[in-house]
Amino acid sequence: QVQLVESGGGLVQPGGSLRLSCAASGSIFSIYAMGWYRQAPGKQRELVATMASGRRTNYADSVKERFTISRDNAKNTVYLQMNSLKPEDTAVYYCNLQTGASVDYWGQGTQVTVSS
Repeated sequence: QVQLVESGGGLVQPGGSLRLSCAASGSIFSIYAMGWYRQAPGKQRELVATMASGRRTNYADSVKERFTISRDNAKNTVYLQMNSLKPEDTAVYYCNLQTGASVDYWGQGTQVTVSS
């Protein structure tokens, strides 16, 4: 069993910053990738940023040059630094972990609201 716990969400003004954290625990034998997805009301869940083995990253076009994903492998933790936030970034952000056996795990989500 693998558990993912997100933290760091909240309310921020446009142009502000937040850092999300996701800590993984449980029977983790091999991690292929960790990352972040988000879902706004009435919309599909979409990829925000991922980091796979070898520190290979992938970002949504809408967040490039504003968001940065990082990992602390010793702590099985992934972070998302979000700068220059826009109202359209408002969503529930979900942490994702994909094992080497291609099994996906998801966190419970953390709300990010960007509003003045």
